[in-house]
Amino acid sequence: MTVSRVINGRRGVRPETREKVLRAIEETGYIPNSLARSFVLQQTKTVGLVIPDITNPFFTTLARGVEDTAAKSQFGVIFCNTDESHEKEVMYLEFLARKRVDGVILAPASRKRHSLKLLLSRNVPVVLVDREIEGLENLDLDIVKGDSVYGAYMLTQHLIRLGHRRIGIIVGSREISTAEDRVEGYRRALEEAGIPLDESLIRFSSYSEEGGYTATKELLALEHRPTAIFGGNNFIAIGAILAIRELGLRVPEDVALVCFEDIDFLSKVYPFLTVVTQPAYSMGVIATELLIRRIENRDKIRERREVVLKPELIIRESAGEKLVRG
Repeated sequence: MTVSRVINGRRGVRPETREKVLRAIEETGYIPNSLARSFVLQQTKTVGLVIPDITNPFFTTLARGVEDTAAKSQFGVIFCNTDESHEKEVMYLEFLARKRVDGVILAPASRKRHSLKLLLSRNVPVVLVDREIEGLENLDLDIVKGDSVYGAYMLTQHLIRLGHRRIGIIVGSREISTAEDRVEGYRRALEEAGIPLDESLIRFSSYSEEGGYTATKELLALEHRPTAIFGGNNFIAIGAILAIRELGLRVPEDVALVCFEDIDFLSKVYPFLTVVTQPAYSMGVIATELLIRRIENRDKIRERREVVLKPELIIRESAGEKLVRG
């Protein structure tokens, strides 16, 4: 009992006794049984982070924010990568529930909410990041996200100011909330400028290099092709660049290009792409802080909390200067 009190930082142990126990722990290399402790404390001191693509710099940075913040409160993090698959997401959430994690941070692979059924039935705290799910307003879930609508509005507005009227947009699947949000921001900017919406310029694809490559080829094959392309994320932009170059065209001389999210290593070596960035690290930090507060019930919180972070427009070379019409 005395050793248990020392390990768990409880009172009722004389200073000299505590010193002896700590010395014995150090000498023997004793490691407490975390499973046994979890039954006593009703906590495993672990959280799950479920994200769509760990290779995407946005989610990599977000994950670092989660890990750094969790470590400060002595929580471990179990990372799960869904590859934008709803089926893998369900599998991982069930896995985390079996591991009895104290909470989960989730960037959903789709709007579907039934993947959370098991966690919610066990009252496991969940915080969503970046993306929403259907019926969110009726669920006791916190969410931290960027303002995708406004970010897309700013990028489209920038292209319009440069003189572009035929602007193609490529985003992820309709099943992902950020894809719809970015198209909504694009629509608003066009409407505000009095530019008729052409549905043929909108491509719902995937947040991947392949998705950007294929959709760009389709857009540039149109009879009246766009003079500018808006990539829904950094991977789409890379695919777009490959397709544009393959067709013997140049950015920005022949086709202007902008995108959501920066490509960190490229922006340092060759600052080229005009982008809207979101504070991914801060998103991870805030999501983890909200989750730990839920886990520890510090605020006796019952209402759902929503944090929306402002995006930033960074203007570089890829959109060119004022469009010169022939």
